[in-house]
Amino acid sequence: MENAVQATKAMCAACFEVLISNLKKEDTEIPVERLFADEPQVSICCPLFVTWTIGADKDLRGCIGTFDQSSEVGSLLPRYALVSALNDTRFSPITLNEVQHLQVAVSLLTNFTPIQDPLAWEVGRHGIEIEFRMAGRNYSGTFLPEVASEQGWDQATTLVYLFKKAGYKPSNPNRPPEDIVREVRPNLKVKTYESSKLSMSHAEFLKYIRERTGN
Repeated sequence: MENAVQATKAMCAACFEVLISNLKKEDTEIPVERLFADEPQVSICCPLFVTWTIGADKDLRGCIGTFDQSSEVGSLLPRYALVSALNDTRFSPITLNEVQHLQVAVSLLTNFTPIQDPLAWEVGRHGIEIEFRMAGRNYSGTFLPEVASEQGWDQATTLVYLFKKAGYKPSNPNRPPEDIVREVRPNLKVKTYESSKLSMSHAEFLKYIRERTGN
């Protein structure tokens, strides 16, 4: 993917710094200038997601982001580092005791493209964003680019799981995925997007801080 937007180690480290400061209940907000040092990418405006995983199996502990395209990464990232760690309602809030076992991933989202055929996208390359209205109710959701490939899903199966994530219950959930997609398709709007993603473990964060500070 040719893209000037790149997730960086500084962004991942900033997520750890903000989370640790919050969990230690430190009163002073960390200045953006200190968080990102000389990182030029933080002035770019683009949507992003922050994902927290834990342990050797990298079990999900939180993943929340925003499709805001008008705010700078430097202002969005500290906020969503905390929201994804503490306010993802699928999980209990991350605790200080868990921090040493965490990994964080920052995904910067770009190249949003509406598509007419909801199956015309590439597994492993594209994330998908959907919205549709059925029986008087609105549904929306997204999967980041890595989700389908990590789960071994094809395009239709991915969409069906995304329908489920959005809260939609098909009339017959036992039908093949292609049939369920066909049921929703007349009302379905799909956008694809790509991402620059970088991950960092807590051990890598400590190494990064030592190298940055010389301690």
